Amino acid sequence: MEIIGYIASIGIGIILGLLGGGGSILSIPILVYLFHVDAVMASAYSLFIVGVTSFIGAIPKYKDHLVNIQTGVLFGLPSIVSIFITRKWIVPAIPDIVLRAGDFVFSKRLLILGLFAFLMIVSSWSMIRGRKDLDADQRDWNIPMLVFEGILIGLLTGLVGAGGGFLIIPALVWLTGLPFKTAVGTSLFIIAINSLLGFIGDLLNYPMDWNILLSITALAAVGILIGNKIQKNISADRLRRTFGWFILAMGLWILVKELISSFSV
Repeated sequence: MEIIGYIASIGIGIILGLLGGGGSILSIPILVYLFHVDAVMASAYSLFIVGVTSFIGAIPKYKDHLVNIQTGVLFGLPSIVSIFITRKWIVPAIPDIVLRAGDFVFSKRLLILGLFAFLMIVSSWSMIRGRKDLDADQRDWNIPMLVFEGILIGLLTGLVGAGGGFLIIPALVWLTGLPFKTAVGTSLFIIAINSLLGFIGDLLNYPMDWNILLSITALAAVGILIGNKIQKNISADRLRRTFGWFILAMGLWILVKELISSFSV
């Protein structure tokens, strides 16, 4: 299973390179179900893997003028504060058993993976439905909403260890009027900053298995270089919809599996 996990790790980077998000949608299931990493640690590892990979992927997009630094900083600063607080204090404070009702145990694992699965399902809907590109002059900046969205995504990212690309991209498009390709590049920049600084909170709380972490990160980094390279030759619309159906199925599978497991604890 670990060999399959290492091969699948390349897919984390490819998806990030092609779509500007979705790396954590693969990394967390790979860590939990193929490497048997605890859900809390998987969310921490995911932050590092997705953060480093996104940073590498953002470099060529910046060179192609597809990263809006001003927007990234405005969105990223409140998100950084939110994610660091969540990883450093909120996640460690959640008890292992949140609620017990008869044979059903609502555990910390179910909270994290259940919320993650829910976000997968929500993200899949936006991908399957598709989004229209906008010209930069079509919308005025909604700065209060941009800051609020940054705080909210930082909280969700901190809780489940997901980079939040499929939440960040539509927010950038609809709240700032960035063209879709620029939103994708800017999203990678934001995810890199958010994830790596959020990971620092975990680094202060938990010991890390650097062998697994660096191995998966290196493979994901190779994947994002591949994704960036082949992006121009693939229909982003068709890929987005196909991947949307894939993560919808995976999200439903994770949710059902974890709910069933909660009755057998």
